Formats: sequence, C-alpha cells, structure tokens
Amino acid sequence: MSNTAHPAPTIVWFRTDLRLADNPALAAAIARGGPVIPVFIWAPEEEAPWQPGRAWQWWLHQSLASLQAALHKLNLRLILRQGNKLAALRDLIRETQAQAIYWNRRYEPAIIERDKRIKLALRADGCEVESFNSHLLYEPWQVQTQTATPYKVFTPFWKACQAMAEPDAPLAPPTPKQCKAAAFAASAPDSLPLDALGLMPRIPWHTGMAAYWTPGEAGAQTRLTTFLNDAIRNYKDQRDFPSVDGTSRLSPYLCHGEISPRQVWHTIRRFISDSKQKLTPAAEKQCWAYLREIGWREFAYHILYHFPHTPGSPLQEKYQSFPWRNDPAQLRAWQRGQTGYPLIDAGMRQLWQIGWMHNRVRMVVASFLVKDLLISWQDGAAWFWDTLVDADLANNTLGWQWAGGCGADAAPYFRVFNPTLQSKKFDPDGKYIQQFIPELSNTDPRQRHAPWETPAPLLDHTGYPDPLVDHAKARNRALAAFDVVKSH
Repeated sequence: MSNTAHPAPTIVWFRTDLRLADNPALAAAIARGGPVIPVFIWAPEEEAPWQPGRAWQWWLHQSLASLQAALHKLNLRLILRQGNKLAALRDLIRETQAQAIYWNRRYEPAIIERDKRIKLALRADGCEVESFNSHLLYEPWQVQTQTATPYKVFTPFWKACQAMAEPDAPLAPPTPKQCKAAAFAASAPDSLPLDALGLMPRIPWHTGMAAYWTPGEAGAQTRLTTFLNDAIRNYKDQRDFPSVDGTSRLSPYLCHGEISPRQVWHTIRRFISDSKQKLTPAAEKQCWAYLREIGWREFAYHILYHFPHTPGSPLQEKYQSFPWRNDPAQLRAWQRGQTGYPLIDAGMRQLWQIGWMHNRVRMVVASFLVKDLLISWQDGAAWFWDTLVDADLANNTLGWQWAGGCGADAAPYFRVFNPTLQSKKFDPDGKYIQQFIPELSNTDPRQRHAPWETPAPLLDHTGYPDPLVDHAKARNRALAAFDVVKSH
C-alpha cells in the first residue's frame, strides 16, 4: 500500500480577480494538488486613503455572490472573512493546516506595500506564498524605454508593448473533474454570510444600477459577446456618441476581475483572424482601435506603478501650485448635474443613476470641472471614485490628470472642451440629453444643447437651471491661470 502523503491545503486569496477562467492563482493551487480553500477578506480600512466607494461595493456584493455560485458548482466553497488580512489569513492557516497561499497581484501603491508585508510574514511562518499576474497583459516593470526608464507618453509605450511577445493565452476555467480532489474534505472553515460584509446600500439608491448591469463572470462574457456581435466593427466611428451602444462597457468587469485583459485581447484577436467574420480592412482597423484602448489601460497601470504619488499629486510637479478655486456650491452643482450645460448634466446624472458614464462625456465633464470651474482634478477624481462601479485607481488617476493637463500624456492646458459644441457634435439629436434630463425631454432637439439661447423663455417652465458660468469667459480665465503655471 502506498504511503504517499497528499499535499496540504492551499489557500487562494481572491481580490480583484473574481472569476474562474484565466485565474493563475486558482489554477496553480489546483495543479499543486490537495484541497483548495478560496477566501475573500473584506478590510476596506487597509486600502486608505482610497477605500472602495459605495457604487463599487454594490458591484462587489453581486460579484461575490456570482463567484460563490460558480465555485459551489465545482464543490469549492468561498470563505468570507472580515478584518485585518494578515490576521485573517493566519487564522485560516491554523484552522485548515494549509501550507501554501496563492494570490493574484494588485498594483495600487498602498496595496503593494501591504502585500509585501503579508508575504514576508507568512513566509517567516513557514508558509509557501506565491503571487501571479492576472490583471494586465504585461507587468509594469516589463515595459521600459531603451534607457530602462518608465514611459510617460502613451504612443511609444504602446509601440513597445506591440513589439513584445504576444500576451500569454488565457487559462481555461477549472473543470469539476480537476476540482474533485481540491474539495476540502475536513470540517469546513467558518464563513461570514455575504450580507454581513455590509456592501449593499441601506437605502435603495442602487435600483438604476441593478436594472442596467449584470455583474459576474457570466455577465462579462455576455457583454463581450454582445460587443463583438453588435458594435466592434464600427467601434472607432461610433465610440464617441453617448446615445449609441458603441463601446464595450467592459470596464467594471475588468475592474473587478470578472474578465481578464488577456481574455479580451485573445478573443478579439481570434475575431479578427476568423475568416467566417469576413472583416473588411476598415472593420479590422476598428477592432484594433479597441485593442489600443486596452493598451491605454495598461499605460494607466504603468504610470501608477512607477509614479505611486500620482493619485494625490500631479505627475508634472509645476502644477502642484496651480491656483484652484474652492467653491463647494459649484462643485455640488456639478456633482448633481445642475450646471446648466445639458451634456455635462446628462453625464453626471448618468453616473449617479447607473454608476458609469460614457467615456467621451467623462472627458467633457472633467474638462468643465477643472477648466470652466477651476475646481481641482483631485475633487473630481474623489467624486468619480465614490460613484463609479468601475472605480479603478490607475484609470481614474490617469484620466483626471489628463483632463487637468498635469499628468502623463496629458491634454494640453489650452485644450478646453466647449460643452455646447461637444453636445452638438456627439449628441446631435439630443437623445442622450433627453434620456437623462427629463426637464428637456419635450423640447425641440435643437434647443437641448444650449437652452438658454432660445428666444422663448424655455428655462422658466422646465425648471432647468441657468449656466453656472459663461463658457467663453471661463475659458479665458482658465487659460490665464494655466499660462501663469506654464511660465514657471
């Protein structure tokens, strides 16, 4: 009779990788042999100063429920714990006699330092600890200039990525047969009920999000399939029109790790090369335009990793002394979608209703806050952080510093979006405005872009506010302020 001992249990620590497919930590744990113990630990205080916002938490609740169900089908149980993560992991090791812990990496500066401390502590305890890349096509330290320095401009960064080897193929999801030996046979560790984490809103402000989104790994795959079938052939031409379903809307799924960038990359690459699709050269370019946006996400993580101060401070130090205005009333009007500029207000109301905003509109509302109102990009980033279901520190930081003209590959300080012209160009029929601003729904579409210019007293009977500022005057004020900083 064989005396071969079975491997001790392996803990898989889930974080922003809430999926089964292309999950390197989970795959490695199953391949190691022996029982596998999935765990998620809720400790938002450890992520200060960027603790997850309420919209993000709502999505997390749904995603964890989806992951629980998916793991249950493999006869694996997701253990939920709360509190200090090192202490929680040590408790679980003691309860299960686990000898290995695997997780997938995160790249936020505070989390990197926290994870280093945990890895050193657990290894000192005699535990095997390994981490993996599941969140990016390439690690931030793999892409360097010829002088071995990080990139600060996107185009050469993306060219360098494209010159590298093709991203690794995504891993297949584990099968029930593979997981048969991975089930924890001893008495299962205690787990909190999902509701005990307190992720759901106490008052039902989330109904719009719940009606619009389907969080979870299956929802991510459905969304990707819909994008391939309905929109990717015209992506570059339609992505700027917010009333058209012309974008992938995969950002919250990527943010929570319900789909990996490798899955997206290789699915689209197969789509491009599939002769059955009969893509024209023009349509193929549209697909590559979308893959370039995956590259922009990579660039955001590259900047965050190499310049960890950027979530709170500008990459370009000269903007540290920019004379921002402190105007709580105007900031609140912007947050509530009450600026008097319909495209701005439609975007801010879309954000509040469904926890997401179309990317073209994100650029316009950000420009309006930092340039028309001269309110700091940090204030805008903080509001987005708390209201986006796809709140992602790398993307949020890069986007807001781009708008503020103070970051990597930033918009030039003299680029000040005209909200009225942007509205006429990208929402010509006013359909997007009509969807989110009911006060203007019965007006002539041509009047929705600048209702204050109509000869009739339109605003008097709609209740829609007058513009907070005159854009032309606000633009001149912004240019003067940026000129002062630029001259130093």
